Amino acid sequence: MNTMYDVVIIGSGCAGLSAGIYAARGDNNPLIIKGDEPGGQLTLTTDVANFPGFPDGITGSELINNMEEQAVQFGAETTNGIVRDVDESERPFVITLQDDTQYEADAIIVASGASARTLGIPGEDELMGYGVSTCATCDGAFFRGEDMVVVGGGDAACEEASFLTKFADTVHLIHRRDELRAEAHWQSKLTEHVENGEVEIHWNSEVTEVTGSQSDGVNSVRVISHTDGHPTEKPESEVSDKTLGVGAMFVAIGHTPNTEFLEDTRVELDENGYITVAGGVGQNKTETTVDGIFAAGDVFDFHYQQAVTAAGTGVQAALDVDAFISESD
Repeated sequence: MNTMYDVVIIGSGCAGLSAGIYAARGDNNPLIIKGDEPGGQLTLTTDVANFPGFPDGITGSELINNMEEQAVQFGAETTNGIVRDVDESERPFVITLQDDTQYEADAIIVASGASARTLGIPGEDELMGYGVSTCATCDGAFFRGEDMVVVGGGDAACEEASFLTKFADTVHLIHRRDELRAEAHWQSKLTEHVENGEVEIHWNSEVTEVTGSQSDGVNSVRVISHTDGHPTEKPESEVSDKTLGVGAMFVAIGHTPNTEFLEDTRVELDENGYITVAGGVGQNKTETTVDGIFAAGDVFDFHYQQAVTAAGTGVQAALDVDAFISESD
């Protein structure tokens, strides 16, 4: 494997692989570094039914494998590894992996994504993708007619609970405090659903266990409550508990962008660690605050967070890189 590339793509989810396909087709000699979760969050999804071109659906793993095969077919190289740091003080940039392997690149596309925060409760890992999900818009339709649980109290939780009313019999919103953190718009919308009997809010409550099986999916969650909120922090003797029979649980407590390796660079990150990009109309929408470094997917897009939108920004980043390299020659 070479150590010098026109472009190094950090991340191998939909954004990174789409960038790899376009960069390779553009004869820009890309290297795709797969990261610690090759394929990204999509590999946690058993069925993907909303990616254009697959009317019968496709598994997340199949989609990722097909995209990687396509990128390699066009000339992209891939490698396993986790990026430790990026030296952007001069070009070519130097990318160092945790095992001290180094690569040089004229341009970088950061497509390292964002990791959904989870509860860390019994049953959650085992049932992730089998009734437990971190994306209502991705998976909600699979559980039409079921009761569903949404965990959280911010904008994402209220938005997901509202969305799921299209499919659920009843949506149970579990929040560990006695008031929501969401903005007024989402609180108002949720209140409408509560008044219509579509959503039930369980205040001062937390989910402590989800039960079911990979063959049959989720069948229940255990919920504990305390009048002062944050019940898991209270003595067990002071909390009450109940079991809700549900067909799905959606965890909506936020995401953490995978940008630690950029913290000592000139790439601007917002207060939550997401990359700031140029945006706007026309070329270089995906450019960061460092010339030659671009971003794609959930690492900057904290709103849409869909496989197809991530893929689209990967394409944009690859095209922006092509223009950058052409203008630099």
